[in-house]
Amino acid sequence: MTEKIWEGELVENRVIVWGSEAVQIYDESGYGKPLPEEKSDRVELELVEAAYLLEKEKLKVFEKVSGKKKKLDFSDLMAIGAKNVNQFHPQFVVYKDLRDRGYLVKTGFKFGTHFRVYERGVKLKRGPKTEHEHTKWVVHAVEEESAFSLPEMSRAVRLAHNIRATLIWAVVDKENDVTYYQLTRLTP
Repeated sequence: MTEKIWEGELVENRVIVWGSEAVQIYDESGYGKPLPEEKSDRVELELVEAAYLLEKEKLKVFEKVSGKKKKLDFSDLMAIGAKNVNQFHPQFVVYKDLRDRGYLVKTGFKFGTHFRVYERGVKLKRGPKTEHEHTKWVVHAVEEESAFSLPEMSRAVRLAHNIRATLIWAVVDKENDVTYYQLTRLTP
């Protein structure tokens, strides 16, 4: 059976997959966010998700220019991401690495990080969750040369601790290799 290739439209900083069947991309693989929640007629993908799916040839992306569809390739979408999203490149590298390793990865903005990551095999679902289905890690992606403040890092560790997750600092080097550092809170 041939795997479906989705089509999405770039709208501002999101890629929208239109149609009620689009919710399959969320239900089956955890990509995007179905909207509205009840009787969804679209799924909104973050740019990092769309870039990943485009690179994997599971998504075609277009934008409307003067009423006509203009197809975007991977480099186009990466350039748009770099222009509109702070630290887009390291976020993409980390997102790709985690997805390629089989983890379910969602945005972590409300937790003050780039991503929230679930254990392998977890499927997103609405409503109450078992302990296994909760966020396991929150991941912040940075470039190797990036500066950061210790108070910022301390806040991130405390926030992760509050939601019973572990903070992972993902450092991307010039060769696009990722080194993961686990940061935990110690209380004497």
